[in-house]
Amino acid sequence: MSSDTTAAPFVPTPEEDLPKMSFLDHLEELRKRLIVSGIAIVVAFFVCWNFAERIYGWLQEPLIRVLPPGDKLAFTRLTAPFFLYMKVAFYAGLFLAAPVILLQVWLFISPGLYRKERRYALPFIFFASAFFILGGLFGFKIILPGTCMFFVETGRQFKQMITIDDYFSFASMIVLSAGLIFETPILIFFLARLGIVTPAFLMQKFKYAVVLSFIVAAVITPTPDMVTQTALAVPMILLYLVGVAVAYFFGKKVPA
Repeated sequence: MSSDTTAAPFVPTPEEDLPKMSFLDHLEELRKRLIVSGIAIVVAFFVCWNFAERIYGWLQEPLIRVLPPGDKLAFTRLTAPFFLYMKVAFYAGLFLAAPVILLQVWLFISPGLYRKERRYALPFIFFASAFFILGGLFGFKIILPGTCMFFVETGRQFKQMITIDDYFSFASMIVLSAGLIFETPILIFFLARLGIVTPAFLMQKFKYAVVLSFIVAAVITPTPDMVTQTALAVPMILLYLVGVAVAYFFGKKVPA
């Protein structure tokens, strides 16, 4: 008698589909990703350093437009312009190096994902970078001009002496905050993939998201101008709804 000895094809279980890494392996992987990210930021810094003066000139335009004709920003320390351009190059380098940094984030978390989930690598890097850059542009084009106009108009009766450091701190906070806020759909994607949130849960909390959006908008745009605050809050709400759609299509499926 003969028996069929052909082995059935091996199909990994979900647990077998995940690579096994010890705590020390995770620390080593984190160290590697931080080093690569640091190198990317340093390279981007030196690239942006060559354009730092032009970048700052571009960044100060929303303020210069509302100042009296001929007025310029001031500096009170001899070394202030040099260190200002260093900060400009660093922050601009963060935007330039964003795809590399996000790739390192993905490579660090990908061992905890199933094989079929790792195909999201390129879309993640593309959309996370695009949302971050678009958020920064939104902060620069929409939020910053309104806040500059409000504060300059408020102090019209005084002689203004705005320093280059003060303005850069103010402007960079708005631009970076807007860039991070635009990462909301990406954050929801991960929470949904981990099963922490579901589309139904997100819609149940929608009214709280609306309130929180206006609170965050009021903090980032410290003016009583509701038009400027609404200009930031409405995109935040829309991004939340985009996140709900992301959770619906890509979230962890709950067994019926």
